Amino acid sequence: MENFKLVLPEHMNHYGYLFGGNLLKWVDEIAWIAASRDYPGCKFVTIGMDRVEFRRPVRAGAILRFSVQRDQAGNSSVRYIATVYRDDIETGVEEAIFSTHVSFVCLDDKGGKQPLPPG
Repeated sequence: MENFKLVLPEHMNHYGYLFGGNLLKWVDEIAWIAASRDYPGCKFVTIGMDRVEFRRPVRAGAILRFSVQRDQAGNSSVRYIATVYRDDIETGVEEAIFSTHVSFVCLDDKGGKQPLPPG
């Protein structure tokens, strides 16, 4: 699954770069959408991201492309690879700036783990 986000001034930290917490929020949200589309009806919660390393700075006006693919599925959990690319709209050059694995667990109505449906 792919998604795009325009980085706006309100997403910046006090140094003028993208605040890392915003990027993590977007990665989590887009990966959750991918999981929810792959497994309709599941109530997913995030249980982890394996690595958080910001490779390149991002300024306001950048367009980010989020690429999310299912990596592994267990009995009640599923893991996705999320990669974020920064597009330079003036040169057309795209560069990977962040990647991580995002893991989710499927919960029942009482908050207990629930097996994933076939997907």
